[in-house]
Amino acid sequence: MPPRTRWRWSSARKAASPLRRSRISWRLARGRCGSGRPSCVRRPQGSSRLRSLYQLEGVWAVSDRPVRVRFTTLGCKVNRVEAETIAARVEACGAELTEGDAPDVVVVTACAVTTEASHKARKAVRHALGLPSRPTVVVTGCLTEEDAARVAALDDRVVIERDKDAVADRIRDAAGLPVAPAGPVVRAGEGFRTRALVKVQDGCDNRCAYCIVPDTRGTPRSVEAMRVLAEVRALVESGAKEVVLTGINIGRYSDDGLDLAGLVRRVAETGVRRIRLSSIEPPDLTDRFVETVAAIPAFVEHLQVPLQSGCDKTLAAMGRRYSVAEYERVLERVRDAIPGVAVTTDVICGFPGETDADARESEERVAQLGFAKLHVFRFSARPGTPAAARPDALPPTTIAERAERMRAIGEVARRRFLESHIGTTHETLVESAHEGVAVGTTRDGARVRWRCATSRPGDVQLVAIEGVDGDVLTGRIPDERSGRRSATIEPWQ
Repeated sequence: MPPRTRWRWSSARKAASPLRRSRISWRLARGRCGSGRPSCVRRPQGSSRLRSLYQLEGVWAVSDRPVRVRFTTLGCKVNRVEAETIAARVEACGAELTEGDAPDVVVVTACAVTTEASHKARKAVRHALGLPSRPTVVVTGCLTEEDAARVAALDDRVVIERDKDAVADRIRDAAGLPVAPAGPVVRAGEGFRTRALVKVQDGCDNRCAYCIVPDTRGTPRSVEAMRVLAEVRALVESGAKEVVLTGINIGRYSDDGLDLAGLVRRVAETGVRRIRLSSIEPPDLTDRFVETVAAIPAFVEHLQVPLQSGCDKTLAAMGRRYSVAEYERVLERVRDAIPGVAVTTDVICGFPGETDADARESEERVAQLGFAKLHVFRFSARPGTPAAARPDALPPTTIAERAERMRAIGEVARRRFLESHIGTTHETLVESAHEGVAVGTTRDGARVRWRCATSRPGDVQLVAIEGVDGDVLTGRIPDERSGRRSATIEPWQ
């Protein structure tokens, strides 16, 4: 049995600070793994600057108040749910969550999916290091070895912690906080009372030519269904009306013979009002999956299905495993089974080797597919991916021009989708209400604003849609005597 971990506390180094006397420094005295250093950090060859939470010698003011922890979260919904989980766990142990400028610890959940995302992560770390309280900055999330080394080199107060599940426990131990009571942790993320993200899967092995995620997230693995269901039940008991099942490649969910369709069915049995998916790959929308979710009243009329390009040549170069025609057949299957479904998508513009004719073809096909919303991305070469090594990269100006054209197509599609709601009535989940104005989300993912003095977050109301204001629908609570209902989406009972 390894030796029990002991913390050795010592007086802080003298510094010009009014809090000097109340500060303590910490460091791990024992409990290292057999290699002589913690297992939570893999050092890149030639690097000596990566530190773990156990190795860092920091200064936290914890003598007369709870340790203050601030969170900065970048990237996808999976990063967000992981950050919310860490926040809930440290809060359950007695830490104070803060958005102010005097935290003792800042947890940065980084994204490395593009070069620009890595730049934003370093910028977030530098900002945290510059706070007046001189906090310890714990960096977790998606990090390549190169990213980790560059971030760690910024300052001795930076901690690289790859094991996201261990971040909360190590902050707790380092701050001398008590162990939280056992049981499901209800996350305290923004909007958690009405809509909650639930992570069910991590990792991907598709190896698309532009994507670094398999290197930063690893191979596909699934959260046990029992744990997922326990979390959903706890969220429902806390007031959540909608859960969004999230994952890096959610269609690969598998737990002891239970696939994603089976998991959705089990989640519906908890009594949650709405179930939404963060995103699902086209090949995973099989006949069985579509038929299963279409028969579940709680499953909403919205799917995010990434396309990436409307040109077969570009799709093949990207390593995507379908053609545009196959994608279109998937859409037909979904739309036939789920009337009124809104399909949103991702599109990458300016992939290496894409000709102007390829780009025009992609634009034409995307415009024809009837999306509710486009998420348009300019290609960003990520070192370590096959796409980054290609010699036929396009000039940034060309990439930007193509992205602008695609965004214009997306604006037309979005406007058409929103205007299709006018004159119908939709079940809307209230997410905020202030000074008589409520804002919520329909089952098909549209945002709605209306005046109602009695609306409260968590309410589910029928709203008659009357207009469009930018990217938001406007409406009113209909006269109950009119008996109006949506022409395409019936409220779930």
